[in-house]
Amino acid sequence: MSDNQVDASPASGQQSPSEPRSAGLDLGTLARSSLIDAMGIVFLEASPQLVVGTMPVEGNTQPLGLLHGGASCVLAETLGSTGAALHGATIGKYAVGIDINATHHRGARSGLVTATARPLQLGGSLASYEIVIVDDADRRVCTARLTCLLRPIPQN
Repeated sequence: MSDNQVDASPASGQQSPSEPRSAGLDLGTLARSSLIDAMGIVFLEASPQLVVGTMPVEGNTQPLGLLHGGASCVLAETLGSTGAALHGATIGKYAVGIDINATHHRGARSGLVTATARPLQLGGSLASYEIVIVDDADRRVCTARLTCLLRPIPQN
């Protein structure tokens, strides 16, 4: 594994399909966050310009058996804030989510959903991402937008 690649498989020991690409953030630690692990989110690629990840529908549904809208928001915020954190790291800042909105286009009942986060704006104080979530048939399930505030990393 090169210096800029890390194992981002969940703490459960599952292996991701391929090692994600990163840009300085420790994705191995990030991927072991309790919420990310509980949701089954797996990073496939991560850089300030592109973050891709998957999440199973099973276990993340509402009572009618459809992918829970909140689960889509968790996936979107996870990927968007990862991109913002990677961008922030290049300018000595950390990212804090301040706004998320999501439009749910269709339901998903099974399989994996795949999210792709791309920046809308990468600045010195804000980073905004559009996150598109699709189902196994590549049909758009959700479109989200996330804005993160970039704060200076405290000096010890």
